[in-house]
Amino acid sequence: MILIFTLGSLLIPYYQKQSPIKKKFILMPGKSWFYIMFKTLLIFLSFSTLFAKIPQKCLNDCTTSYGKVLGKSDDNTIAYSNCSSDCVYFSPNKYLGTYTGIKWQCVEYARRWLLKNKRVVYGDVDYASDIWKLSFVTNPKGKKFNFTTHLNGTNKAPEIGNLLIYSNEFLGTGHVAVITGINIKKGFVLLSEQNYDNTEWQGNFARKVDIIVKNKQYWILDSYLLGWKRVEKKSKL
Repeated sequence: MILIFTLGSLLIPYYQKQSPIKKKFILMPGKSWFYIMFKTLLIFLSFSTLFAKIPQKCLNDCTTSYGKVLGKSDDNTIAYSNCSSDCVYFSPNKYLGTYTGIKWQCVEYARRWLLKNKRVVYGDVDYASDIWKLSFVTNPKGKKFNFTTHLNGTNKAPEIGNLLIYSNEFLGTGHVAVITGINIKKGFVLLSEQNYDNTEWQGNFARKVDIIVKNKQYWILDSYLLGWKRVEKKSKL
């Protein structure tokens, strides 16, 4: 019904009454049937994309419904539900005209957060755990910046904006989360993320994880955690 209504709206500007009894379509000046058909095709393609079939794994047994807003960090970066970790729907997302990843994977959120807050993105990866191996990020103009690696237990404290990287022992793909809050004295870090447990946030963060300092080494106490990655904006390549 929506498609019929839209097509009708498209054709109305080209329709004129000839008499109270007989009516027919007349092309308005400067228009052609090719033009009308072309616009009709564009509308059809738009609806085809809108109603593209979502995999059953993204519709059934969801922790929260696919695409539901789970929460947003204090910088207003929104996190969306991926239904469950079994859902993979190859629908690309863009932010500010830049590709951020497949909706609504953890890799997409972390890349979108970096793009919004630091104006950089990391390159393509097959799995979240692969981010650990990356050595640089780029800004929209193509300039490269160092993307340093810090093993869990390092003597360099984690910071807001660092990415926590989890090994592929976690669900076979690993995971990535953004540190969006930290209080070392009180012993916690706040994480923002997508597709971890797909539950709604209780505040402006997804999870609160313990951190301890022992022998001047910083340990974030979370299973499968490799460490954190840091964008060095003052260090260009």
